[in-house]
Amino acid sequence: MDCRPHHSCNQAETSLIVMRSFSAFLCAVLIAASRSTSWASVTIPLTKIELTGSYLQGSPHADRALVSFLETTSGPKTVPATSMGYQYTVKVGVGSPATYYDLIIDTGSSNTFVGTGKKYVRTSTSVPTGQNVSITYTVGFFNGTEYYDTVTLAPGFAITNQSIGDGVKFTTFDGVDGLLGIGPADLTQHTLIPDTGLVPTVMDNALKQGLIKHQIFGISFAPAKTSSDTNGAITYGGIDPAFYIGDITYTPITKTSRSSLFWGINVTQATYGAHSVIPQSTAGIVDSGTTKVYLADDFFSRYVQAIPGAYYDVNKTGLVVIPISSVGGMQPLNFTINARAFSLDTAAQLIPLDEYAIFGLETGVRYSIIKTLGRNSGRGLDFVLGMKFMEKFYVVFDADNSRVGFAYTNHTFTRNTPVAERELRITGE
Repeated sequence: MDCRPHHSCNQAETSLIVMRSFSAFLCAVLIAASRSTSWASVTIPLTKIELTGSYLQGSPHADRALVSFLETTSGPKTVPATSMGYQYTVKVGVGSPATYYDLIIDTGSSNTFVGTGKKYVRTSTSVPTGQNVSITYTVGFFNGTEYYDTVTLAPGFAITNQSIGDGVKFTTFDGVDGLLGIGPADLTQHTLIPDTGLVPTVMDNALKQGLIKHQIFGISFAPAKTSSDTNGAITYGGIDPAFYIGDITYTPITKTSRSSLFWGINVTQATYGAHSVIPQSTAGIVDSGTTKVYLADDFFSRYVQAIPGAYYDVNKTGLVVIPISSVGGMQPLNFTINARAFSLDTAAQLIPLDEYAIFGLETGVRYSIIKTLGRNSGRGLDFVLGMKFMEKFYVVFDADNSRVGFAYTNHTFTRNTPVAERELRITGE
């Protein structure tokens, strides 16, 4: 992702850098002076870091085998994010004095934990609760000990008595220090032992302690130009108009179980050019912790069959292979959300050529970012709009009003997007 300039939301905001990564990465923190000790919002930058090919198909929060996991489980502040070519991470301080950890930003889970890379450093604010933390993924797990501690999301933005997990035994978290869970609190149920109740998330406690006035956060990702770009931002407590163009289209959290437990929404339909991919309204989730876009098998098959010569390479890469000769004729993939189309043009549907070496892919063909959920639609969670989708739009997660919002950005469109379509998408007409 490209390093994008920091923008503050108002005079009382502080802007910091957040990083996106699942490997070692550096996060610079930009601090703007605040005129108040109470935040309206704060914006922090994010950075993208390069990963190796093993991450292309495995890991609980990237191209994980989603189905079994998903089916069993005072003002804004903007912080920068770093892209690893795989995940976004944010610098989060724990303890007092704070030790800073590079944590995955995950809207698809809600527990926060450290210790999978840099070890948890206990201080005078670290209080053991006597609870164990246990989270299972289809290709991995996290087991640890629960503590209450001070969690610093930005200088002066410290949450006290926040539940965190200290990693004891875990898999598939190589190269990252842990995870910042910003999904709904319902996802924390049954993650503690012996207690099984809900665990307040960092956003829950930030609101309760008066650090933010609204339980809202906005995320801006952007396609990387190099392997370690600080090119994204997360705004805690509000939204940052500097990161989007046009209007934000909001849609309610779906009432369809299991999607309703997550940041789940309904897509009215999806089309690939003139081909129907999702023919009727269906529920799915928006998940920053998943790298690509997943569709139920029947929807996925419609997409693959619409591209001449394309096929699903199930044995080797787990990706859709597209002949070079078909790329020039590829059509936009449009997801209709609350009567507005959000479009992935040709470039947005393809893994960039400069990432082939990272992922160990063969040249001479192209690969799609669209993947299969591994079962047909109709089970309450029929798609996952992951990081690659979010890179093209500004996304607002609004717990106050139980909704998710989407807006176009300056990096939504590429030279592959016809000018007429760009104008159509921005105006919504």
